[in-house]
Amino acid sequence: MSNLIDRVKKLAAGFDEETLRAIEINPLLVEAGALQAVAPYIKEKQYSQVVIAADAITYNIAGKLLEEAIAAQGISVHVTIIKADRQGDVIADEASIVQLLLDIQLRKAQVVIAAGSGTIHDISRYAAYTTGIPFVSVPTAPSVDGFNSKGAPIIIRGEKKTIAAIGPDAIFADLEILTAAPAVMVAAGFGDMLGKYTSLFDWSFGVAEGGEPYSEEVAEITRIALNKCVENASLIATRDQQGIRILIEALIESGLAMLLFGQSHSASGSEHHLSHFWEMEYIRLGKRQLLHGAKVGVACAEISKLYHQLAAEEEGLAFTANPEKVREAIAALPDEAQIRAWLKQVGGPTTTEELGVDKELLTASLQKAHLVRPNRYTLLRVYNSI
Repeated sequence: MSNLIDRVKKLAAGFDEETLRAIEINPLLVEAGALQAVAPYIKEKQYSQVVIAADAITYNIAGKLLEEAIAAQGISVHVTIIKADRQGDVIADEASIVQLLLDIQLRKAQVVIAAGSGTIHDISRYAAYTTGIPFVSVPTAPSVDGFNSKGAPIIIRGEKKTIAAIGPDAIFADLEILTAAPAVMVAAGFGDMLGKYTSLFDWSFGVAEGGEPYSEEVAEITRIALNKCVENASLIATRDQQGIRILIEALIESGLAMLLFGQSHSASGSEHHLSHFWEMEYIRLGKRQLLHGAKVGVACAEISKLYHQLAAEEEGLAFTANPEKVREAIAALPDEAQIRAWLKQVGGPTTTEELGVDKELLTASLQKAHLVRPNRYTLLRVYNSI
């Protein structure tokens, strides 16, 4: 069992054995050269038919090496290069999923290897789940916290829906590949982690004001992972291998926290709802997509700005059950200037202008994004319901 899993299990001591078993991913390798362990793992598992899911970029980064190494073991291997849409984006939508499903069925695949970042993982986890086979995670960039998630955010007819799927049987996170990832992808992963500030606030708000379920252990696992990233922002910014290890482990820990709880409250609040709203609008307009983590980081700054404004106004939180308690929680939330400073430090966009989201879309999202996940009791939702 990896040290990372052991660390999370220690913090989650209050959970029952069955739940703790659900977060066991074996192997979970985070080391330089981890890619070389994939083919021996596939052979050891006695898989004879393998499909690798990649896109045109990640095929050259990891897919080709995996294909050659697995074929050298005498195993039948097929690579599905997920096609980009008309805008040139690879997205997790019906077309991408069906493309992979058809290849899995045609090749009678026994396992899918996701070689890529978040989108390739979402497509793979849902296709594997639908066909009843396992999938293996080979991240090519430390860009999102969804590598070991069981939920797949899928675009269905232009609407983003998170659908139940499966988590990976194994994760092979090669630090040489992850360190060489584009700086914007590293900044996106850091932005996804910064979003935990507002998601953790929204979760505690939803518990106190809306009676949502809660787990202090899950919140603490997420908080520790977030703090490690902020404390090591300079190492992450320079793409030092130790910094990248800290970032990818934090992203995986955030995913494990969600697995423990069975829902995404700890890692996804109003900042994610803004991000999803922007994504759906870009699809509707036929515009090129923005990196998920880049959107989440900027959205976190915008949500913090709004919440701090509400706390500063005398009647700003009068619509809540316990305004003083909410004010105290907001006071503990880093303000927009601090969040933007961290984003700048790692080289990510810091404002909606830099991101490419116009003022009209920002205004609309602050009024309507809570409708993306109407079952979530966030401060943004309550504020827009008065």
